[in-house]
Amino acid sequence: MTVRRTLPARERSFVGAWCFVDHYGPDEVATTGGMDVAPHPHCGLATVSWLFMGEIEHRDSLGTQAMVRPGEVNLMTAGRGIAHSEQSTDSTSVLHGVQLWVALPDAARDAAPAFEHHVPPVVSPAAGVRAAVFVGSLFGSHSPVATATPLLGAEVVLDPGASVTLDSPGDFEVAVLLDTGTVTYAGRELAVGDLAVVEAGTRHTPLEVVAGESGARVVVLGGPPFEEEVVMWWNFVGRSHDEVVAAQEEWNAHGGRFGYVAGYVPRSDEHWWIPAPDLPGVRLRPRGRLGRAVT
Repeated sequence: MTVRRTLPARERSFVGAWCFVDHYGPDEVATTGGMDVAPHPHCGLATVSWLFMGEIEHRDSLGTQAMVRPGEVNLMTAGRGIAHSEQSTDSTSVLHGVQLWVALPDAARDAAPAFEHHVPPVVSPAAGVRAAVFVGSLFGSHSPVATATPLLGAEVVLDPGASVTLDSPGDFEVAVLLDTGTVTYAGRELAVGDLAVVEAGTRHTPLEVVAGESGARVVVLGGPPFEEEVVMWWNFVGRSHDEVVAAQEEWNAHGGRFGYVAGYVPRSDEHWWIPAPDLPGVRLRPRGRLGRAVT
């Protein structure tokens, strides 16, 4: 599959508490084989799945079986530990979407795992603009999905030449990811796949999104600056090298921390689970929100 890893980047680790943005597709399943991600673990984070095209079956160690469909959000809070699998369905011909992670603050990162599903209404905050707010509040629309820190997540579709102002709180970092079309955000023209961030407290003009002659679809992400330092490696978010080592060892030993994903059927006989890879030969160091390792 075609995957653009937009966050984390060398320049920054977070937008609010958003710590991971994978922007994938559109890909023809007949060519790529689709998505078949065997059971794998997470801890210290929450995953947010949002599709533009296709359908994915989610299974997790809580016993959840749910579909990810366009316009519907699935938020899985890993907390102290969870495992899940993801497979595109046989009816899917094209896969296109974003996979997002949220770093949990220290007070919530050892909480019990949980799963939520929500279908946000489509609102029209301006002429030629349609928006679905899947996390937080924007344009007078509020998502009931619970998050450990204030967050904003929305899909916004603009007709050619349409524009809209993002009415997010002034203490939020606010990013726009351009999925399709052409757009100008806060006065800067973006290319497809760009993630443009306006820092908290630096706004001198409204946060305006203006579509070009082909229209646009963007994902808006935001939240107050996440000031905690984290160690993010593979599928784990911790606070120290030793925490990550403990998670890696327990998963590979099939310990009980992450649970068991029932009902997953691999499409080949080779992979019924994904083992954690070997750690690098150096100690992992925490990173702050602007991407610098803390010495």
